[in-house]
Amino acid sequence: MIPQIAYLVKMIMRSDDMFRDILHCDMNNFFASVECKLRPELKGYPVAVCGSVEERHGIVLAKNELAKAKGVKTAETVASAKSKCAGLIIVPPHFEEYSKYSKLAHKIYERYTDLIEPFGMDECWLDISGTRRLFGPPEKVADEIRRTVKEELGLTISVGVSFNKVFAKLGSDLKKPDAVTVIPRESFREKIWGLPLSDMIGAGRATTSKLNGYGVFTLGDLARCNPDWIIKLLGKNGYMLWCYANGNDNSPVHPADFSMPAKSVGHGVTTTTDITRCEEAKPILLELAQDIGRRLTSQKKYALKISVNARSSKLKNTDWQTDLPIATRSPMIIADTAYRLFCENYDWVNPVRSLTVTAFSLVDSGTVCQSDLFTDTARLDKMEKADRCILDIRNRFGDGMIKNAVLMSGLAVPKSKAVVSLPGSMLT
Repeated sequence: MIPQIAYLVKMIMRSDDMFRDILHCDMNNFFASVECKLRPELKGYPVAVCGSVEERHGIVLAKNELAKAKGVKTAETVASAKSKCAGLIIVPPHFEEYSKYSKLAHKIYERYTDLIEPFGMDECWLDISGTRRLFGPPEKVADEIRRTVKEELGLTISVGVSFNKVFAKLGSDLKKPDAVTVIPRESFREKIWGLPLSDMIGAGRATTSKLNGYGVFTLGDLARCNPDWIIKLLGKNGYMLWCYANGNDNSPVHPADFSMPAKSVGHGVTTTTDITRCEEAKPILLELAQDIGRRLTSQKKYALKISVNARSSKLKNTDWQTDLPIATRSPMIIADTAYRLFCENYDWVNPVRSLTVTAFSLVDSGTVCQSDLFTDTARLDKMEKADRCILDIRNRFGDGMIKNAVLMSGLAVPKSKAVVSLPGSMLT
């Protein structure tokens, strides 16, 4: 077995995993539930919380149970949702209210443990190991939390109870809304091995499709595979999924103030008008790169690679990635590389509706990275020095004191530069 994989096995199979009690609390239809609580007149009607149609963020962010029963899905367009559900009530998001109720829920969780790991605004893992003498068995605690949230906040949650994070998350997904689901160590195979691969955290569409092509459709199918074959097919991520399916997960529940080292920094925007030429993308990519550069600087990181995602007017996503010429956090270098990557690859069958740039393969400040022989290092050095000067001026006098000329007028981005975040994304 590959040495890195062997080490991973040892970490996963540590004996202290044997006695953990892990909960996963998922606030049901969170955004929509908060809106219905704030506006009681909405109860009894199908409701969807949607982004701004005017700013072309017109997708479903959340829906209540009545809308879900009509087939309304998260991330579909408002027009599509309305076609499925006559009488669908569309409400705009109120993120400050969602943040408020998320914090109130956390206060309830803190009555039982300080090991609370947020997973988006509406989900949390709780490690209540060692508290049985104080609060009773974990399923009792889970039900008590569920009832308390309902009584004090007027919202419902689903709680998964298990011996690891992966199965606790799986449990909270199995029965919704307002439910507690236990996946015990001694009978998890009977409970979950019949479920489809896509139910497992980390099993994305591409991975699921690839495994399906080899006759692997359920979690049980995956668990019974030869691990060496999985490693050859999918690498270490595939091996991690195999471990998960076999109940081998020892990942800790981090406290709320824990900061996971960033693996990437990205920013995307839906443009106010479709992009029809490469030249129109240049200022938008620079605007995105400005934000990425600021965040890399604050994290004291440099990027070695970038990717660009283009979403067409037909809502088709296409991705490309490339190496940066040097390890950098310069917005100009990132934007320049992104622009060339986009122009060289986009086919222009349809106009572009949104663009996303992501910097990844991050390294710490001071890391020495070899550039190739053909890189104009003198030019890149000048660009980085210019960016540092710009950043210094902005830090001293404000962001608006100095701007790139190309960003002064006609920039096709919403005034808010809002990026729509969907609640409850899966870990990878």
